[in-house]
Amino acid sequence: MTRINDNYLKLKAGYLFPEIARRVNAFAETHPDAQIIKLGIGDVTEPLPAACRQAMHDAVDEMGQRNTFRGYGPEQGYAFLREAIVEHEYTARGCDITPDEIFVSDGSKCDSGNVLDIFGGDNTIAVTDPVYPVYVDTNVMAGHTGDANDAGEFAGLVYLPLTADNDFTAPLPDQPVDLIYLCFPNNPTGAVASREYLERWVAYAREHGSIILFDTAYRDFITDPDIPASIYQIDGARECAIEFYSFSKSAGFTGTRCAFTVVPKGLVGKNAAGEAVELNGLWSRRQSTKFNGVSYIVQRGAEAAYSPEGRAQIRDLIAFYLENARIIRESLTAAGMTVYGGEHAPYVWVKCPEGLDSWGLFDKLLNEAHVVGTPGSGFGAAGEGYFRISAFNSRENVEEAMKRITAGIGV
Repeated sequence: MTRINDNYLKLKAGYLFPEIARRVNAFAETHPDAQIIKLGIGDVTEPLPAACRQAMHDAVDEMGQRNTFRGYGPEQGYAFLREAIVEHEYTARGCDITPDEIFVSDGSKCDSGNVLDIFGGDNTIAVTDPVYPVYVDTNVMAGHTGDANDAGEFAGLVYLPLTADNDFTAPLPDQPVDLIYLCFPNNPTGAVASREYLERWVAYAREHGSIILFDTAYRDFITDPDIPASIYQIDGARECAIEFYSFSKSAGFTGTRCAFTVVPKGLVGKNAAGEAVELNGLWSRRQSTKFNGVSYIVQRGAEAAYSPEGRAQIRDLIAFYLENARIIRESLTAAGMTVYGGEHAPYVWVKCPEGLDSWGLFDKLLNEAHVVGTPGSGFGAAGEGYFRISAFNSRENVEEAMKRITAGIGV
């Protein structure tokens, strides 16, 4: 009989968000009249920017004419988009990145998991705790870990705790590690990383020959110009970091799918013989083999995000979600709850009231307030006792949810 990949069986609890959906669906079936407000999964709710929509309409029309029709595109992405990314995301920030170091994809979630294809199975891997579950689960699936303990920590991973005491910025490992997952602005805590903090990480990675996998999906929510938006704003980061970015949360592309990964030329790992091998070429080979590229229509929409009109419309979108985050943060603070984040990120990280663990608060909010959030324990052992609330929803729903939570269930 055909063998399965037994590593999948280590994921006994299931992926976090499907478990949330299962509980919500079960509640909805038994309470068909409940008006459920979902502030859990980080999915946007507002329409695509008009500039992006118009660019996609124009691209569809192009696909209807023989002389402008396009079939397979370049796996790395069309030059028009990669050049716009370099100009607006990197050159404008003083970063030395070139178009042939940009790889357009259908999502940072995909890339942050798929990047493991170019690394060996014997690397020591560090993750923060709490952590975006994809970083851990894809390593489990790839066979890079042992089993999980009772707290959900997998043997073989180095866990770096994010706590209120360290402002949810993980300490450097007390041992050499090879791959380091960092996400700032952080999902789930909403914390940001200072320049000095990132400088310490870059120095550590260069000293130990480590690679930082830097997820910056929420960087457009940063409102303080002194907070780095890209790891490449730090001197030396080209020698030790791969960066992921997504149009999903900034331009509302969660249902449209477009992102990119930066793999600098000169960034190297070692083969079995100890020889240096450039990672840019390996990632290019991986993508050209397993990925046929993002559609021309979507890439034209992403390009329009960098037009003057698109940039203005995206600023308005981000301001809208940040105002939602402010309402959540201030409402819960006024109700006596301890909250973090929500200033440079669309997530508010809430300390559970005494006597409730994170799934307990999830069930209480769902059953009594008909509001869905995300239990912190789903992001790792150190997330226990916390709860994530997303600002991605309509203003009306956010205000109603806060009214229910603060007045209706006595938290």
